[in-house]
Amino acid sequence: MDLGLKGKRAIVTAASRGLGYATARSLAGEGVDVTLNARSEPALMEAADTIRNETGVEVRTIAADFTDATGRAAILEVAGEVDILVSNPGVRQVPTPWEDITPDDWRYWMEAHFLSSVEMMQAVAPGMKARKFGRIVNMSVSFIKFPQLGFAHSHAARLALSGATAAMTRDLIGHNVTINTVCPGLFDTDALHTNLHGHAKRGNTTYEAIVQNRKDTCPAGRFADPKECGDLIAFLCSAQAGFMSGQNIVNDGGVYQGLF
Repeated sequence: MDLGLKGKRAIVTAASRGLGYATARSLAGEGVDVTLNARSEPALMEAADTIRNETGVEVRTIAADFTDATGRAAILEVAGEVDILVSNPGVRQVPTPWEDITPDDWRYWMEAHFLSSVEMMQAVAPGMKARKFGRIVNMSVSFIKFPQLGFAHSHAARLALSGATAAMTRDLIGHNVTINTVCPGLFDTDALHTNLHGHAKRGNTTYEAIVQNRKDTCPAGRFADPKECGDLIAFLCSAQAGFMSGQNIVNDGGVYQGLF
């Protein structure tokens, strides 16, 4: 399916591995020139080389911290004028009892999962609005639909982002600029397996037992393929998806639960 994106330009953050990388590959496969961002330069260069060789699109790179204002400025300088923004903070969180969350913790997670994406949207959306085309996708997590014990700090910031997105899109949708939030569940990524090793250690059980338990709780009975997420985001960026905006799209174990 031709999504009508050939020649468009995109920023994808946390794009050296996992869901960010899968998204960059899916967009590049549609002919989108991409600016890839990640913190680790070696992994970023490897990802960029693979995408160039696979697709032939222009690939720019910038090693910077997306959650830091200086890093965001560097990303925007390298990318220039863009049609698509995929904001993926790429920050892993550790479970923290709510009573142990400090004011500094709250501020950090608001910066990482709310302000970082909002400031990037504010930077690119005016140009998109003037050109009458823009697609913004914020990467969140399925847990915003059913918050988990120990993650009050990150859930609060992600829910704030969903609220800001819903408000901003009311102004932008009439100019063919959409903003959506994708909320992935359990995808077969390095980050997932790192988290599962941690859960096994804290729960005094085996990694294999935790993996089986998580698969058993997935509606599809499996972990989702990162390409599924990448392809979904590419569709949300297409001309055909111009009617979809201000939505939280939730995935849990490879079964897309729809919009809410």
